[in-house]
Amino acid sequence: MNKPLIQMEEISFTYSSENNNVLRTLSLEVQKGDITAILGPNGIGKTTLLHLILGWIKADKGTIYLEGKKLEEYSRREMGRLIGLVPQDEHITFEYSLLEYVLLGRTPHLHSLESPGKKDYEAAIIALKKVGLESLASRPVTHLSGGEKQLVLVARSLAQDPRVLLLDEPMSNLDLANKIRLIEVLYSLKKDGVTILFTSHEPEVASAISNYLILMGKGNKIEHGTAEKILNSETLSRIYGIPVKVADYEGKKIVIWH
Repeated sequence: MNKPLIQMEEISFTYSSENNNVLRTLSLEVQKGDITAILGPNGIGKTTLLHLILGWIKADKGTIYLEGKKLEEYSRREMGRLIGLVPQDEHITFEYSLLEYVLLGRTPHLHSLESPGKKDYEAAIIALKKVGLESLASRPVTHLSGGEKQLVLVARSLAQDPRVLLLDEPMSNLDLANKIRLIEVLYSLKKDGVTILFTSHEPEVASAISNYLILMGKGNKIEHGTAEKILNSETLSRIYGIPVKVADYEGKKIVIWH
């Protein structure tokens, strides 16, 4: 069996302002090239898990490995080349054009004070094309709709050319057409060998596009496995703390809230 790309061993984490553990003795693995969904109610620690993998926050206990190497052994520049993040939202005050903003994703590939070159501009334009916004390249980012802004955040991370892409609730501001576009982008990245982790509170979306699920519930309830194995009425009811029914419809799982 291949070594996992990301390995978390006995991870515990608590914010200093809180008494309860956000995560407690969590151990899991993420395989190279998989699409993994982190599913659970709001405020349960899904974003915290992404920030731990990024190295933005440090676990109280336990160790995280990336490609068999401890996370703290990587430089910030190395991490920037390896892992990209699409946040839920980002407050943008400057009048960047879409192209200028997406070019920021090339920063880990540039030396200090180095200006973007032809290769960087090409990468930014390709990223905009993938999310369907190339025709808006000169428009100010501050003039975009919520859904368009979300896609620009995706494009910035694509321009970064990461081997691992983390997305925090990437579907939350998208209409149906743009959800489908993003799903197509994720499938394309998977074919290119990119490993993808995304958080969601939508079980149907998570089960439709992921190879593996991590379910996070209150009281540090953690379950993980394939959708076929763990996405069922009993498990989701336990994770969300309310009665949930999972039904199969034309090969897809439908979640019904009671």
